[in-house]
Amino acid sequence: MSTPEDLSTNYARAYGRKVGFGRRPALLLIDFVQGYFDPGCDLYAGVEDALASALRLRSAAKQAGVPVILTNVVLDPSGLDGGRFLEKSKPMRYFIRGNPMAAWPQGLDPGEGDLVVSKQYASAFFGTSLAATLTALGADSVILTGLTTSGCVRASCVDAMQHGFRTLVVEDACGDRHPDPHRANLFDMNAKYADVVSEAAVLSYLDTLPPRD
Repeated sequence: MSTPEDLSTNYARAYGRKVGFGRRPALLLIDFVQGYFDPGCDLYAGVEDALASALRLRSAAKQAGVPVILTNVVLDPSGLDGGRFLEKSKPMRYFIRGNPMAAWPQGLDPGEGDLVVSKQYASAFFGTSLAATLTALGADSVILTGLTTSGCVRASCVDAMQHGFRTLVVEDACGDRHPDPHRANLFDMNAKYADVVSEAAVLSYLDTLPPRD
């Protein structure tokens, strides 16, 4: 019986290309909300390090003149706009408008110039004006941070690529409730849809950008 091939070796035959950074990026902070940081909530994921990384990137992006976009999920009290997502995913009940678990966590209040895109489904692009907004801003690429890696980050990553944007996913600034789906989805996104990069690499890149017009 032959020895199973190493996963990375197997994937390298079909994948492994890099898209690289763009010239006019936008930074997305996807669904950083209080429930993921409250141990009493079943959304809790222990992802404080991911938020800290995203906040450092937000500061650097603002200094570089890069647009910053925050997303959240906001559902009508009736729940009708939650559709099958609300039916399938129990924690979606926390995103009914007014629930404190859907509020911004400490340190992430939207600042001056930050754009907030509210959505009802996993992808930041589905049913929102995000793609048109990015195009109007002249963005050619998106840098993704947020929660969770296996959920809304992944869905947004796939849609970003499908809308024609170079897509970078910041490993340090994404998180999930368990390391296994976090690692598995980073691996898959890096293989097929995006470049998975470090916070340090993004900070270095942002430092090289020329002033925005």
